[in-house]
Amino acid sequence: MLINLSDRHHAFEASFNFRDIGGYPSASGKKVRWGQYYRAGRQDRMTEGDLGALKKLKIRTQIDLRKPEEIHDQGKGPLSDMGAAHHNIPVIPDGGTDTLSRLVGDTGISGKRYLGYLEFGPDAWVKLFDLFSNASTGPLVLHCTAGKDRTGVSTAFLLSVLGVERDWIEADYQLTNRDVERQVNFIEEHIGLPEGMSREDMIRAAGVPEDAMGDFLDGIEERWGGPLEYLQSIGISDEAFNSIRANYLE
Repeated sequence: MLINLSDRHHAFEASFNFRDIGGYPSASGKKVRWGQYYRAGRQDRMTEGDLGALKKLKIRTQIDLRKPEEIHDQGKGPLSDMGAAHHNIPVIPDGGTDTLSRLVGDTGISGKRYLGYLEFGPDAWVKLFDLFSNASTGPLVLHCTAGKDRTGVSTAFLLSVLGVERDWIEADYQLTNRDVERQVNFIEEHIGLPEGMSREDMIRAAGVPEDAMGDFLDGIEERWGGPLEYLQSIGISDEAFNSIRANYLE
């Protein structure tokens, strides 16, 4: 399934993987609203031109999925200074990367690793969907550092609640790979590649495996019956689902 990336991609000079999830069809016959939910990577390196473009999006809420230690290292980014409310909801807690590797093995980026996120408990997802159900939070940007793994899983959950078919969810996830070369060019020019890492290594690290989201959704279905059933099992109500659909569908 091919998605026109230019319709939804905001090609900031120094922030990558920043895109709108609007326009995807729902099983209800409606479509996801444009300009209400942006998924992204870090924004702390943005240029003056980027900041002007970002301000035009009128973001009211920044949902930050990074670990506190990542925020300490990278900073919050510019949205707080633009008046957006900042909510830190770490999908992986400080120190959790090593725990995750012990839980699922050294799999690299994979559906199995994404399923491991759920082993840290339901609090992050409950808080996340509480924000989604509140109409006053939009427009919002949800992000982690690269905007692909934690952000991808969170967005897959939301799109599932909105009734977007799995093929679209997987295709949206894979759009990350279409902004990788530009990101690696920026890193090479302005920061330098990590020691011992080639350009090809960096391209692989910045992208996503095409089968990872499908494997994650298969695992959710096998264990819980599907994304909605998992969310219901952790206490997210039908009332919340209905509010979310009202907020994000048109």
